[in-house]
Amino acid sequence: MRNALLFGLIAAGAFAQQPPNSDTAALHILPVQGNVYMIVGAGGNIAMQAGKDGVLLVDTGLAAMSDKVLAAVRTISDKPIRYIINTHVHADHTGGNEKIARAGITITGGNVVGDIGASAGEGATVIAAQQVLDRMSRKDGATPAAPAAAWPTDTYITDVKELFFNGEAIQIFHQPNAHTDGDSIVFFRRSDVVVTGDIFVTTSYPIIDPDRGGSYQGVLDGLNHILDITIPADKQEGGTYVVPGHGRLCDEADVVEYRDMMTILRDRFLDMIKRGLTLEQVKTQKPTRDYDPLYGSDKGFWTTDKFIEAAYKSLKAGK
Repeated sequence: MRNALLFGLIAAGAFAQQPPNSDTAALHILPVQGNVYMIVGAGGNIAMQAGKDGVLLVDTGLAAMSDKVLAAVRTISDKPIRYIINTHVHADHTGGNEKIARAGITITGGNVVGDIGASAGEGATVIAAQQVLDRMSRKDGATPAAPAAAWPTDTYITDVKELFFNGEAIQIFHQPNAHTDGDSIVFFRRSDVVVTGDIFVTTSYPIIDPDRGGSYQGVLDGLNHILDITIPADKQEGGTYVVPGHGRLCDEADVVEYRDMMTILRDRFLDMIKRGLTLEQVKTQKPTRDYDPLYGSDKGFWTTDKFIEAAYKSLKAGK
């Protein structure tokens, strides 16, 4: 497994921790493999694909970190930013959309024809599941609608959207009702890198956002989907690399361990629900105790207590 970079979990909106200080926070760039890099420190992890056709970013981090993200991109490539793919709606993954997209230039004519006209080429194309646009374009609880310049400009409603860029096939899979209802998994096929968004993180228990369509079983289904894509190399190490929404660079073995944890905990929760235990009784039973040293926390925005509550309510509702 590759040397890893760690970064503390930062979510946004209803899932917000204290963001990094944009004046002092440093970004780190990790070459993954092929044409893909991982940018750490801007909020959620950002993946970057760079080549002769330009730059593609998966997520854009927090708005306050946009200038630093753009500077980091320029250390790798001086080509235009052509595409941004958002893995989901939360602002630690979409906050930089407005400024970073404005710094880019759209490719027209199906990636064949060059830029045609100033207005046609304004800004990078922002791709996301339709649910991301639906949520960003309207008030969401106490959160106002995002600026129109930050909205996705190319949405999809199918199970998968395909793109060919920098000589590489890219597949964007919609994973319904997982972390949210608009999650996308991005697979760079030639580079053999999967970008998961917050379906998979290494820094906490899975983050389930029921107010935005998330569910426990959906996250588990997403982890199994990631494992359907990934292929390990020698002795189950390496092979397909996995960029999580937060945390260190991973491979298939890391996702297997996380998926197995989720499966074991699901069965524990379902057994307690079947026996009629209330949420408070389940908390008293401490069903996560053997995994708490790895993923648990009693402080911050996503505590073990909040995870147990989200898991219990989601599974009891049959989601």
